Amino acid sequence: MADTTDDAGDPYDALLDRVERLTHLEDAGGVLGWDQQVTMPSGGAPARGKQLSAISGLTHEMLVDDEMTDLLDACEAADLDEESAAVVRELRRRHDRATSVPGDLVERHAARSSDAQATWQDAKAEGDWDAFAPTLDELRDLRVERATHISPDDPVYPTLYEGSMPTLPLETVEEIFDDLKAALIPLIDDITTRGDDLAAPFAGETFPESEQESLNRAVVDFLGYPDDRGRLDTSPHPFTSGTQFDARITTRYKEKDPLDGLMATIHEFGHAAYQLGLPDDDYGTPLGSARGEVHESQSRFWENHVGRTRAFWETFLPTLEEHLSGVEDLTPEQAYEAANRIHPENCIRVEADELTYHMHIILRHEIEAEYLDGDLPVEEIPARWNEKMDEYLGVTPEGDAEGPLQDIHWTTRFGGFPSYTVGSVLAAQLTAAMEEDLDVAGCIRDEAFEKLWAWQTEHVHRHGQRYTADELVEEATGEPLSADAFIEYAEAKFTDLYGL
Repeated sequence: MADTTDDAGDPYDALLDRVERLTHLEDAGGVLGWDQQVTMPSGGAPARGKQLSAISGLTHEMLVDDEMTDLLDACEAADLDEESAAVVRELRRRHDRATSVPGDLVERHAARSSDAQATWQDAKAEGDWDAFAPTLDELRDLRVERATHISPDDPVYPTLYEGSMPTLPLETVEEIFDDLKAALIPLIDDITTRGDDLAAPFAGETFPESEQESLNRAVVDFLGYPDDRGRLDTSPHPFTSGTQFDARITTRYKEKDPLDGLMATIHEFGHAAYQLGLPDDDYGTPLGSARGEVHESQSRFWENHVGRTRAFWETFLPTLEEHLSGVEDLTPEQAYEAANRIHPENCIRVEADELTYHMHIILRHEIEAEYLDGDLPVEEIPARWNEKMDEYLGVTPEGDAEGPLQDIHWTTRFGGFPSYTVGSVLAAQLTAAMEEDLDVAGCIRDEAFEKLWAWQTEHVHRHGQRYTADELVEEATGEPLSADAFIEYAEAKFTDLYGL
């Protein structure tokens, strides 16, 4: 048996030292990954791949070796306080999942996944599902094998879902999806058939990237993003990377649509706010790490419940006018309408609006489950996709590139899509709870964003991973996670906007 004690003979201290070193390595890899997407010259890719692979290998070895097993066993047999027990719980979950899968299967999956991305790119460019289908079947078989090793007595899809959402029950998510379908499909139909036409003041205009970059730097300053613990850059797809000491965000710009980059920036600011709100003293441990199932709620709160509100545009419009040319006659109401227009005719998930977006997520979730359970042959996925798009949004993709080939996600994993909708649902529930303590609209109008951030830090950020996701939701809002707050919010907002 490996030595499970440090110099003081305490296995928990030894475990804590190990997990801190593991986290530091992972965070170093995160900085290398950020650099690869933002500043690294293109010629650096071969070396960077080896650097990231070396870090990944070291962290995996530390997570699965016999010493980690013995330390976890010793800690679980000890009398630990609540916070220490939470640390052990989180590490045990990661350790058990990592050690249950044979190394050769991990390597086979990684190699096939890497090759699959090039196959997917070519198939998407040609709009040819048949060219990608055999590869997807191979990946499906590898994931089924992986799931069987992790949890041999359970269905495949729930096991893969738990890889992305380990502490939020799938049953809760599926109840939420059923409630959303019942409420949102008729609401979208009402808007489409009899809703008012909203303002589109940016249509047909072009806004230089330099102006948009200036605007986006202004909005993060406006919201209170600290210069000494973060930075804003550009990347093909916006993302956030970092810790409570260094949380960096990226955004993108579209010349024809300045709101796309603006909302992406506010969204990523929300992710960074969560990272920066984590307790400094617990850095390196699960108590100083974000609860992944909750992360999207923080970005959706700032994007939708701040950036897409009338109160925001009443106070932010002068800043927009200062940085963008040709918008001098824009009114706050026009800007508010432009930020909230829905586009049911859109077939692309990443371009979807706040309301219809969830139909894209539910569709993917349902098709994944059918496919993994063996109820949907791979060659029938495009037809099933079109059928659900027509049922949920009344639109059919023109081809497979606008259908099941539009996302790269299936080359790397299954089960990850629900987190996006859960984020919006939880953001609405958190906002409803916040409004019991604060005048949220008043804080936005007064530019008192620090009060909103402080509320989220008190109720969500400071806990790290002390609680499971469902426990944290009840701790923060007083109620289990449900779709109720989001449905009430969406029906009130869009009924008003579209004059229904």
